[in-house]
Amino acid sequence: MKQSHVLLLLLVQVIVLLPLLCLSDDFVNSRATYYGSPDCQANPRGHCGYGEFGRDINNGEVSGVSWRLWNNGTGCGACYQVRCKIPPHCSEEGVYVVATDSGEGDGTDFILSPKAYGRMARPGTENQLYSFGVVDVEYQRIPCRYAGYNLVYKVHEKSYNPHYLAILLLYVGGVNDILAVEVWQEDCKEWRRMRRVFGAVHDLQNPPRGTLTLRFLVYGSAGINWIQSPNAIPADWTAGATYDSNILLT
Repeated sequence: MKQSHVLLLLLVQVIVLLPLLCLSDDFVNSRATYYGSPDCQANPRGHCGYGEFGRDINNGEVSGVSWRLWNNGTGCGACYQVRCKIPPHCSEEGVYVVATDSGEGDGTDFILSPKAYGRMARPGTENQLYSFGVVDVEYQRIPCRYAGYNLVYKVHEKSYNPHYLAILLLYVGGVNDILAVEVWQEDCKEWRRMRRVFGAVHDLQNPPRGTLTLRFLVYGSAGINWIQSPNAIPADWTAGATYDSNILLT
């Protein structure tokens, strides 16, 4: 095994210990607030790099999460159940959100979109909940469910074929974190590591020519595993395009 892969696996062992608490079946106590938005919608310019996807996913019920949960970007796309703890105003179910950004303040783990924050309230008490600004909550990590979607590769808008490739992995189902992404270099018979630029964005200068085969290191309920995606991206890939992986993560 190459030294770089050994170092990666050692790093992974450290990284995966950080969010273990969030994979528990128990709720964790914390605090949540919401961010201002002129149209009450989610922020398309979050630290995960999702763009408009981060604004529209899960019907706009999304959240920025604390640096601990964001975890250098590996926490992007994670799903949580968040419920506030003021019985007269808070529903028992709370809200289900997708992490699309990072941020924290006043002891919070969640900065919710206005829509998501309001969904924690019992019907008719939304205005009272908004008036608190910051509330005590409890949360747990839950599986992400995207009916009708496999894992999707999106080529970042700043990519330029054939010199520069940046991608995002979208619709990561289940309770899974993407820890690393690699591209197969056929002429050298080796895997080339993509750099995590920020959040969920991975890039590579001078990527291999032709159809690209990817593999990604996944940490989830099944442990830590490489999942290979043959012929993942066509040779004529273009910036802004999306490609279906035909892989369903659960």
